[in-house]
Amino acid sequence: MNAHKPSRRGVLASAGALGLSLQFVATQSFAATEGDLARKKFVFVICRGGMDGLTVSPPVGDPDYARLRGAIALHDEAPKLDSTFALHPALAATYALAKAGEARIAPAAATPDRARSHFEAQDVLESGVPRVYGSSSGWLNRTVESLARARKVSALSVGPVAPLVLRGKAPFASWSPGRVVDASARLPILLQDLYRNDPVLGPALARGLQTEVMARQAMDSVAQMSPDAMAATPSPMGQTGAAGAQAYQRQGEDAARKLGETLAGFMREPGGPQIAALSLDGFDTHANEGAATGLLAGRLAYLDALIDGLHRGLGPEWKNTVVAAATEFGRTARVNGTGGTDHGTGSTALLLGGALKAGGIVGDWPTLKEAALFENRDVAPAVDMRGLLKGVLAEHLGVDRAALESTVFPDSAAAKPVANLV
Repeated sequence: MNAHKPSRRGVLASAGALGLSLQFVATQSFAATEGDLARKKFVFVICRGGMDGLTVSPPVGDPDYARLRGAIALHDEAPKLDSTFALHPALAATYALAKAGEARIAPAAATPDRARSHFEAQDVLESGVPRVYGSSSGWLNRTVESLARARKVSALSVGPVAPLVLRGKAPFASWSPGRVVDASARLPILLQDLYRNDPVLGPALARGLQTEVMARQAMDSVAQMSPDAMAATPSPMGQTGAAGAQAYQRQGEDAARKLGETLAGFMREPGGPQIAALSLDGFDTHANEGAATGLLAGRLAYLDALIDGLHRGLGPEWKNTVVAAATEFGRTARVNGTGGTDHGTGSTALLLGGALKAGGIVGDWPTLKEAALFENRDVAPAVDMRGLLKGVLAEHLGVDRAALESTVFPDSAAAKPVANLV
């Protein structure tokens, strides 16, 4: 099979200017197609660790919310979406999109899995089958495979390891910004030599290589630190305490935003990928979860920055785009003894994009009444994740209903596609 990369000049110009190095391996040409569907773009973001939906989109109007959440409950600091739901204040760009009719929440979404095991739940989320370890391929790869029967379509995995959701028979490309740029690495040296005399790419690549280490190390460091550790560790600018923690956080957000902008640049390229998948880690908040600030707020700020980068980077193509952000399960409704929450069931899925139909919440809200909690502890599932994704894939990408039921999400006839999303 012939392998081609997207325009090398276009890729290096956008990534170098954003301070990111490239480790790009293409396994399929990004071939453009004619027609409206060829312009449609879909990005799937996996929020690994069990993202707490009750903090992402706090149901501040639910009479049981504040009692169950205690010290981590959000109040007036969370901007309201409607009379029941708000958004976490760290999701500022997402809130602006929601007010523009370009972001919606599904506040009680869940996969068919109920085991509360990270590995099992992530497998079910990404494989798209109702059984743990029931498939070695992912539903997004099978989406590409189904679409490729009628037209050319391409997909991109972002990150050092392709997530299961994009593995399978259909070829896809992979790109990773890398964790650290090694000054002795062969690829950076070759690229610098190749473009040394280019008046545009030469300086851009040099700046990118210089700033890559700081940006990636900042993001990696923050991802591993507790708030106390962040406050005690000097930032690259020599700051400690609250100032140092804030500097680390800002650098992580900048890196996430640049990642989104770079991905958008790939998708804007003539013949660029229509479909992309990536993961964000660190949402397993058993202790010190925090409320408006704290551990989870920092992770949500990364997610928001990534979305903001995609929105900015796609420009006019945002109107042809849907982004779905989902997690493997939610967290318990009640707070545990260490200021965190344990593995739960229903959580919030986010849908964003200019192609999205304006509207309210997606699905029903089961409430937080004691009798309504799943197994007396969790947000009860009200939307099957497969039905939510089916609705997007059918209405946005034009995936055939029969293919959705038999190939993309096998054995999912009971999970009806959510309608009128796009």
